[in-house]
Amino acid sequence: MNTLTEGEVFRIHWVPGTDRLLAVCHCGGEREFEDPVTLWDWLLAHPEGHSGPYADAPPAAS
Repeated sequence: MNTLTEGEVFRIHWVPGTDRLLAVCHCGGEREFEDPVTLWDWLLAHPEGHSGPYADAPPAAS
């Protein structure tokens, strides 16, 4: 069992040359942020405000 590829995986990337962060949700939704608190609020609010191939999917069972 590989826990890094199962369930809810969030990724945060620094956008080189900027002070911005790119949030990538487990549903495939992406959005750039300047404030890390706002970034996490957006990620954890899934599926609100997300538009990805799995945005409307229910959260994975833990």
